[in-house]
Amino acid sequence: MIRILIADDQATVRRSLTRLLERDGDIRVVAEASDGREAVQQARQTRPDVVLMDVRMPGGDGLTATAELARTESGEPIPVVVMTTFDLDEYVFGALENGATGFLLKDSAPAELAAAVRAAAAGDGLVSPGVTRRVIAEFARRRSAPEPAGPLPELTNREREVLAAMAAGSSNAEIAAELFVGVGTVKTHVSRIIGKLGVRDRVQAVVWTHQHPHWNEP
Repeated sequence: MIRILIADDQATVRRSLTRLLERDGDIRVVAEASDGREAVQQARQTRPDVVLMDVRMPGGDGLTATAELARTESGEPIPVVVMTTFDLDEYVFGALENGATGFLLKDSAPAELAAAVRAAAAGDGLVSPGVTRRVIAEFARRRSAPEPAGPLPELTNREREVLAAMAAGSSNAEIAAELFVGVGTVKTHVSRIIGKLGVRDRVQAVVWTHQHPHWNEP
């Protein structure tokens, strides 16, 4: 059972999301919040597996809340999937900078919504729809830095394969099937890649590939 918290300032939206997410039986909404401050409080109390966060809420914005929940100093970080109306919204870029594991458009199909929650709960920061890849590519482009003069981190051939699949939007399960290995093995590779790149999480690892376009060249 995947336990989630929904943060949105509109009660009707929260009820609608709850109905959509709980209909398959493997997801349960354990808490709701109407602003960012309440979301952080509820998340600290209930420790959900995933937080669905609207980034535009009066009385406490979702960006600050996302940053709070992504911090490791105050305990184990909680994955946050942000919800927005526009796929190239500046709020989305801010959410990525503040540690969001992914994002959804508010008008996403029910199956896509549930898939994003399951992916986040499984440690897959990126969901597969192309809109996610577009936003991350744009995010990286706007904040790209010159390629370093020194050598790039040394990745094994298998780690390069895994990182390339991550950058293409594949989940751990999809990477495991593609490479004929177990999901646990993929998770180990992902953790090592994140460590070698010196980034915070899976999403930032994919951003890194866009910022270093020659990373996979011999």
